[in-house]
Amino acid sequence: MRQRVLWSAVLVAALTLAGCGSASRPESSSGGGTDRLVVWDWKSGDDAAAAYIDEAKADFAEKHPDVTVEFVAQPFDQYYTLLGTAIQVGKGPDVMLFNGGGQIRDRVDALVPLDSYIAGGRDRLVSWDAFSKDGKTYASPVTLQGHPIYYNKKLYEQAGLDPDRPPATWSDFVSGCATIMEKTGATCVALGNKEGAGIQFFLSGLGSGALTDREYDDWIAGNRNWTSPNVKRVFELWTETDGAGLNNKGANSTAMFNDSFAIFSSGKAAHVIGLMSDVGHWKDFGEFLDPDDIGVMRAPVITAGATPSLPYDGGIGYAVAKWTADPKLAADLVRSLTSRDALAAFYADAGAIVSDTSIDVSKAGPAVSGIVSGIESGEPALHVALSSRTLDLMGRLSQQLLSGSVTVDEALRQLAASDQED
Repeated sequence: MRQRVLWSAVLVAALTLAGCGSASRPESSSGGGTDRLVVWDWKSGDDAAAAYIDEAKADFAEKHPDVTVEFVAQPFDQYYTLLGTAIQVGKGPDVMLFNGGGQIRDRVDALVPLDSYIAGGRDRLVSWDAFSKDGKTYASPVTLQGHPIYYNKKLYEQAGLDPDRPPATWSDFVSGCATIMEKTGATCVALGNKEGAGIQFFLSGLGSGALTDREYDDWIAGNRNWTSPNVKRVFELWTETDGAGLNNKGANSTAMFNDSFAIFSSGKAAHVIGLMSDVGHWKDFGEFLDPDDIGVMRAPVITAGATPSLPYDGGIGYAVAKWTADPKLAADLVRSLTSRDALAAFYADAGAIVSDTSIDVSKAGPAVSGIVSGIESGEPALHVALSSRTLDLMGRLSQQLLSGSVTVDEALRQLAASDQED
């Protein structure tokens, strides 16, 4: 069994052009001193995150009552463009939110290594790897993000399948899909790939059932073999499942956020590869489905001897900009943003699976129990190991694969070339 390592004048003009009134205001850049800190993220404007932000601000205010903290919620679809402009000119927020993996690793030159500031609380949180590069840590994890395969137990029952024994092999999965579609009229898998993100979920959600333990470890370590038959099989299944009618119609024209998740929530699909936190996750689904009807399954075994596991990493985390006037002060704010009370509020209101695994989630229902039980033996998500540039290419190729305009072999050749250049 694999063992997981426990637990990414120029500025003003660019911001105005990128987001008109919705983007950052000119005055929302760094406080420039020791009495004001500015935070950029895409979470603080959400009602579900209000209690989390309030708890974090209260914790920080106890330690630094004379420091003003301003949160500026940016639109997510423009976030990394705005942040890239700030980095280019060396002026922007003191603290900023990042996705784990390639998004933060591609930008570490603009960040302060946090290792000397977080040493005292490091053992309390998990999934630091997604926010680290070359042995240095650049953000503190707030949530865990992964890609469980959710399934609708009620549809299983209606199809005469055992809702407590989801398929363990790919052949059983395909057979069960045929039964579900025949008996219930629901599609087997809800898939949205309009943004090109569906392939990321597919690769990480099913990859541990296809790759050998050694291949999985090598992939995460950066020694990826794109010509491996097992890697190729994942991309073949991407096209085969759609060609066989297992997905909803028009996956390339269906937005993942949030149309594909709505297909699952409405009971029109038996399975979806969703998220652990944020959106498209257990709490979202529980608003429409009975929480007791939402199951979580491991990837079905595609390659004999593969070890299916929960794919997850650090989801989002806060980092400190290199240009901040007082890195220690900014790092203290990051510590408050990952305090236990703040994270507990984030779980309670937003349904986030947070980085502090001591927080009690026992009353949340079977889906959360299934997720949490897989954390200890879980593995990093395969797509998170890739650079943002290679992920963008993979998204475009995934759409071409579904449309039939590129072959699996050609897609893998392009991905290998991109990966080698990173």
